[in-house]
Amino acid sequence: MPVPDFQSCFRPLLQLLSQRGELQSREAVDALADQFKLTDEERRQLLPSGRQTLIHNRVGWARTYLKKAGLLEAPRRGFVSITGEGRKALGVDPKPFNVRYLKDNYPAFKAFHEVSRSDGQGADDEEAGESSSGQIADTVTPEERLERSYQRLRSELAAELLDRVQAGTPEFFEQLVVRLMVSMGYGGTLKDAGQAIGRSGDEGIDGVIKEDRLGLDVIYLQAKRWANPVGRPEVQKFVGALHGKMARKGVFITTSSFTREADEYASKVETKLILINGERLANLMIDFNVGVTTATTYELKKVDSDFFGDE
Repeated sequence: MPVPDFQSCFRPLLQLLSQRGELQSREAVDALADQFKLTDEERRQLLPSGRQTLIHNRVGWARTYLKKAGLLEAPRRGFVSITGEGRKALGVDPKPFNVRYLKDNYPAFKAFHEVSRSDGQGADDEEAGESSSGQIADTVTPEERLERSYQRLRSELAAELLDRVQAGTPEFFEQLVVRLMVSMGYGGTLKDAGQAIGRSGDEGIDGVIKEDRLGLDVIYLQAKRWANPVGRPEVQKFVGALHGKMARKGVFITTSSFTREADEYASKVETKLILINGERLANLMIDFNVGVTTATTYELKKVDSDFFGDE
């Protein structure tokens, strides 16, 4: 089954601790993963940031919410156990057992939740698992909500970058490719890379750039500022040009996309060939700070388990 949302972990976590007593937080996560019958792939599924598994994040937030409601407690460092109130909650069998139930029945949690909302953690209906239309919605943890907002903003930025690149001149695109390759660690200096790419342009090769600062190997470039998909014939021409240069490595960059036939062909040729479409180009520009500037920086911090001696 998919990894449950964090509210779906409320009751199973209480039941687990009711049966087994206090557990290390990590043991509780593993036990719930077993109970949910998660596959190895689902257990390894990460948040978009790649810094934590989804199941650890969701069980962790379930533990936090239940502690704020007084249903769980931390008897010692790194451990969690059920309280008397938690056992009472299991006896009541609320349906559904979610954030709204906690707000309606536990004043301490309501106070915590209202402060959280005033700090921008999210809409009440969304966290209760219910949309404004009354339909059940995907419920996410505060971290997931933050990361989804980040990914949405990044996607919008990538689209705007690609529009700007496509509206530019071929010369601008050529220089952009140079700056990107240098920012990624290729080409030595910007001056060296610029001289290399500008003076080729024959036999299907748009540029040559050093793979490292010493120039121990070179990479041949093809850059096409196209609106239509690049098909297999264009990629074949580039591969033929690489063979003519006795080249072992090539990068084909376009502002559009590659057809399925082009991708399949590139994956089978002996020459090491990388195809970069418009979407990947825009994301590389963001990753390596080409054509973008940092507007605001937020630091998301968590408790240092090593500092507090958690196992």
